Amino acid sequence: MITDLDKFLFHQGTHYKSYSFLGAHYDKAAHATTFTVWAPNAVSVAVALNENNWTGKDFELKRVEESGLFTGTFKVKEHTVYKYRITPHTGPSFLKADPYAFYAEKRPRTASIVRNIDYDWNDARWMKQQQVNQHLARPMNIYEVHLGTWKKHDIERTDKDTIDSYTDKTYYTYREMAEALIPYVKTMGYTHIEIMPVTEHPFDLSWGYQVTGYYAPTSRYGTPQDFKYFVDQCHQKGIGVILDWVPAHFCKDDHGLRMFDGTPLFEHPDPYRAEKRNWGTLTFDFGRTEVQSFLISNALFWLNEYHIDGLRVDAVHSMTDLNFENFEPGEQIFNEDGSSEHKEAVAFIKKLNQEIHYNAPHAIMIAEDSSDITSITTPVSEGGFGFDYKWDLGYMHDTLDYFEIVPEARQAHHTHLNFPMMYRYNEHYILPFSHDEVVHGKLSMLDKMPGDEWRKFAQYRLLYGYQLTQPGKKLNFMGSEIGMYAEWKDKEQVDWFLLKYPIHDGLRTFIRDVNQLYLREKALFELDYDPKGFQWIDADNHEQRILSYIRRAADGTELVIVLNFSPEVYYDFKVGVTHPGKYRELFNSDAKQYGGSNQIISKYLFSQPHPMHGLSHSIQGKIPPLGFVIYKKVKERKSK
Repeated sequence: MITDLDKFLFHQGTHYKSYSFLGAHYDKAAHATTFTVWAPNAVSVAVALNENNWTGKDFELKRVEESGLFTGTFKVKEHTVYKYRITPHTGPSFLKADPYAFYAEKRPRTASIVRNIDYDWNDARWMKQQQVNQHLARPMNIYEVHLGTWKKHDIERTDKDTIDSYTDKTYYTYREMAEALIPYVKTMGYTHIEIMPVTEHPFDLSWGYQVTGYYAPTSRYGTPQDFKYFVDQCHQKGIGVILDWVPAHFCKDDHGLRMFDGTPLFEHPDPYRAEKRNWGTLTFDFGRTEVQSFLISNALFWLNEYHIDGLRVDAVHSMTDLNFENFEPGEQIFNEDGSSEHKEAVAFIKKLNQEIHYNAPHAIMIAEDSSDITSITTPVSEGGFGFDYKWDLGYMHDTLDYFEIVPEARQAHHTHLNFPMMYRYNEHYILPFSHDEVVHGKLSMLDKMPGDEWRKFAQYRLLYGYQLTQPGKKLNFMGSEIGMYAEWKDKEQVDWFLLKYPIHDGLRTFIRDVNQLYLREKALFELDYDPKGFQWIDADNHEQRILSYIRRAADGTELVIVLNFSPEVYYDFKVGVTHPGKYRELFNSDAKQYGGSNQIISKYLFSQPHPMHGLSHSIQGKIPPLGFVIYKKVKERKSK
């Protein structure tokens, strides 16, 4: 039943649980389903299904006064497949999927399905911990996954198989993923899984970024309960789950949101502003209050109904800049004050983040933003956008640009490495090496590294160590941990066969070991966003192509980190330290078991009272080629 409060809040743009009355809701006791849809400019709306031959006959919805809502209750069973038949003011009637459907048919079919999404959760302990989770001071090492291609079943295709049916047979289900992916992630030392969009989408190769069913986990891998089981199992094993969420735009497929009631309803009414021409999609009308209720409800739906731990909001820059795609002077759009800020979208984002933090306090909000806008992670109350984290795309591009230069020519490019620290504390950054960097001819992470096989693997270990020891949380795309030569093949699984080769297995062992070290050493994460947690030892050694710095925990524990971006072995290399004492080599990327040349030091290093790098003492050790070492002061036992 629709209450007056539901109508008021929905139209005001402040109904943050609009999915509770919109969509299809099955009543088990009554064996009936109530359908409610927003279509203010429609002449009539009916429920189309097999029973009425998809005409809508005898299942007409009643208009709720002047609210633009249509509703009706019918003896429709759970699992019934349906669409809405909408009659516009001009032209013939047409069919649309339900914007609020909890489930949908497998593509290429496009209808919605009546579905109860109840589930008995077993993650109360995890959810309680997250309510008080001080995530800025906790480790966060994210494994980015595309569920359809992480791992596939090896099944022979038959003559009867269509492309879609064959693909569906090879997919792991949500439940199979729970049994395979979660233990792997746990063993490898990651703290979170970030899943590329699971909201229902018609085209596999959109990777989920062009959505038709915002409230439906894709049926490619199972049911809503299956997906909840996956999240539940992640939490029981101590793994957080982040979803990629796409409020910037939606696809134009006929059954989707485009011209939903025969007029621009979810998209901006100005076709020029609505079109994302380069992507072939449509921009939401962020100023429309009902659209705000739809999108904010959707974010909270995943966070509260599916216990998702955070949302990575895709393509924020495309939302905030009116001229994100408009490069020619005649194409550009400006506000009356001459600015090109999309003011309605900015206001929406701030409203979104405020409501998320109030209604889902466990959740973290992450911006994938390519702009130079400041205050992305500043609270809205202080004039910011209100995100918890921002991807540092500048760091990603500068770092990869540097690594793609042959080691012998890197001296002149040292600022690619030390410059990111100039702005590191402007935002709460995540340091990503995402799927975007291993597609469309950009090469795999390993193949970006110049040189022969040995150099490629050494430099990839160095790259990962550089990322892991820098201030900020981390993200890496699936498959990079085994050293794939090929880019991400978005129709095939990760090249797991490579692990039969020692060099690839050694890389995976390295990733596992250094990830586990990251989890143990608070100096590597506890003060990520406090300048006290980082201190340069030497930021300017471009001739030797070396960086050295200190990472520090809240209790003062320090790690000394030296990274060598040259192929030289530096014997008797001196590095300044803040405290006198006995140091040990805590980690060395050049160890034999990782495929390195084993330029390691097994003995203690004793500091000398020789000032170095502006510090009172120094230690002297061996620095491996294209590798990094981490030193830690040994605690002295107190004599009785």
